[in-house]
Amino acid sequence: MKLRCAVIEDFQSAATTVADWSPVTADVDVVTFTGHLGSVDEVAAALAEFDIVVTLRERVPFPAEAFARLPRLRLLIASGMRNSVIDFAAAERHGVTVCGTASSSTPPVELTWALLLGLARSIVPEANGLRGNGPWQSTLGADLHGRTLGLLGLGKIGGRVAEVGRAFGMEVVAWSQNLTEERTREVGTALAGSKEELLESADFVSVHLALSERTRGLIGAAELARMRPTAYLVNTSRAAIVDQDALLAALHAGTIAGAGIDVFDVEPLPSGHPMRTAPRLLATPHLGYVSRANYATYYGQAVENIRAFLDGDPVRRIG
Repeated sequence: MKLRCAVIEDFQSAATTVADWSPVTADVDVVTFTGHLGSVDEVAAALAEFDIVVTLRERVPFPAEAFARLPRLRLLIASGMRNSVIDFAAAERHGVTVCGTASSSTPPVELTWALLLGLARSIVPEANGLRGNGPWQSTLGADLHGRTLGLLGLGKIGGRVAEVGRAFGMEVVAWSQNLTEERTREVGTALAGSKEELLESADFVSVHLALSERTRGLIGAAELARMRPTAYLVNTSRAAIVDQDALLAALHAGTIAGAGIDVFDVEPLPSGHPMRTAPRLLATPHLGYVSRANYATYYGQAVENIRAFLDGDPVRRIG
């Protein structure tokens, strides 16, 4: 009898079209879910009859309770090689193998610049005005050349964002708790003396940090108050790094010029959520990782993981 595989969070119905599943279809029936499973109850009800689950990023948690209520589950595949919402110890206790996939840093770098440029040149309001027969030109764009780009985090993604900033002729400064002068010299940026110094000096601030207890709430009301009223904040990293209530207050008060946000405390963002209508906000529905090439990697390697598991030699195990 065939095993059953659930592919969840397949919002674009892309999982079975961007990759070749033929290496496993003789042994596995694949079912895709295009909606969101928001609770353990929903996960347990939807996935009870599946042996394999392919999940997308970190939107659907798999705590100990989920594994306890999915006795048939034997293989869980996550996109990426890190996942903060899977209880790996519980997975092991319940005999579930957890595997990951590669993930490209290119899509979030590109989306960071899409948001930053969209904010700087008021692309959405100007485009909407044109299509709606509104005024012909209603804003003054913010220049990039000669301005300061402040990066919170200078890892793989932050380093590539810095390269693009330099190509635009921007002065690039960076800060994180463990950032060294050696790393900033390697990337060609300046090292800010402190988080506060970076926030006070930057015309554009972009967040590229991993979420941890040290970075949770790193940018709150006090930090936002240090930013210039003409400055913009971009966050394509993790929502919890920036205090959402403090950001909403700053946007409504106009104490910063605007924000470009791709990540939220609750995803998908509920209807009527204040982030959907906040002024001075350019928001996208967590598109940082969403590109055809990245999806081809996620689902192509998911197929490889399933095949290896069926052959008794799992690959890309995480946990």
